[in-house]
Amino acid sequence: MFGKAYEAQCQATKFAPSSAHHESQALALFSLALGSFCIGTSEFASMGIIQLYAEDFGIDIPTATNAITGYAFGVVLGAPLATLVAARLNRRTLLLCLMALWVVGNVLSSMASNIGLFAAARFISGVPQGAYFGAGAVIAAYFFGADRAGKAFALVMTGLTIATIFGSPLATFLGQTLGWRNTYLAMAALGAVAFLALFLFVPRTEALNGGSVLHELSGLRRWNVWAMIVVAALGISSIFAVYAFIGPLVTDVVQLDQSTIPLALGVFGVGMTVGNAVGGQLADIFAFRGLILGYGITLILLVILSCFGTKVWVFMPCLFGLGAAMMAAIPTIQVRMTHFAPEAPTLMGAMNLAALNVANALGAWGGGLVIAAGYSVLFSPLAGFVLTAAGLLVYFIALPRSASVVQA
Repeated sequence: MFGKAYEAQCQATKFAPSSAHHESQALALFSLALGSFCIGTSEFASMGIIQLYAEDFGIDIPTATNAITGYAFGVVLGAPLATLVAARLNRRTLLLCLMALWVVGNVLSSMASNIGLFAAARFISGVPQGAYFGAGAVIAAYFFGADRAGKAFALVMTGLTIATIFGSPLATFLGQTLGWRNTYLAMAALGAVAFLALFLFVPRTEALNGGSVLHELSGLRRWNVWAMIVVAALGISSIFAVYAFIGPLVTDVVQLDQSTIPLALGVFGVGMTVGNAVGGQLADIFAFRGLILGYGITLILLVILSCFGTKVWVFMPCLFGLGAAMMAAIPTIQVRMTHFAPEAPTLMGAMNLAALNVANALGAWGGGLVIAAGYSVLFSPLAGFVLTAAGLLVYFIALPRSASVVQA
């Protein structure tokens, strides 16, 4: 299913039976997931505590989304730049450097005295994310092989989705009880633990050495890579048009107590985890079916949420469904991008995460525009509907013929 160059790389980097045991592989994969858990907790917790830091800085909610946008731009710019600058680095060394920078960014976030400095700190925190997932996907393929790249990427993403179940709700609760600044200090401490786990358990091997910058850059010459980036950036944005405003949705729309916000975050996260697992399987079997199903179901749920979301028995299932549907599409995006540019798997993983964080910025921006225009926060999902519909339209126009090499 993948190009010969990528298959050869994965086969060359798989553990020989005599060189490792199942336990050491499990610990290495756990370390990767722990790092993505930290990154995901930091990203999504900012949305759960947006009301807290907005009040502390004396700003409104639309202005507070600048911090979310700053993080997203850190990922968008950092993903390709960090990957290319460190192209020749061993993937293990790269992960350690990225996790160290992420810890610094979260410490700075806890110290910010205004929204400008806070947005800058969030930008720094976002820089490592794309390259981390790109390198992590390559290391996961080291264990799984090229024919299970969807499952490999889904495993790395599992840490992020579990962060939405436990990490983000707990971080939100911590912010509500001990102050939002302690949320970022706690995440920095956990990031230090992840750094130690990566140092101890990711194998030291030349098989994980980096490659030529030119090889990585060559992937960006493919038109279908850029088309997929656009499809991802537009389509995934709807999840952030909801998630970024989940606090106001819970308290102002559904009229629930603020203490319910972590529960709503957890429901969303369970859906994302389920969708990620299903999406990893779909991505290894079909070309684009996971993306089409995910986007289509998301569009339906966004309409239901905007029309009937004031009822808790509608609101909570919609959160679960949106998380599941959208996450089911993401492994397909990763596998397709690697299929289109098999010589640049690390950069493709990084660009995938960059696209998802363009989606983060677009979703928060679109929802913020709706609220700033005087509409209820309940209508922020409609901004996501427009963006996801646009992403699906781009797919149908630009990408179907790219699926002709495999079963659709």
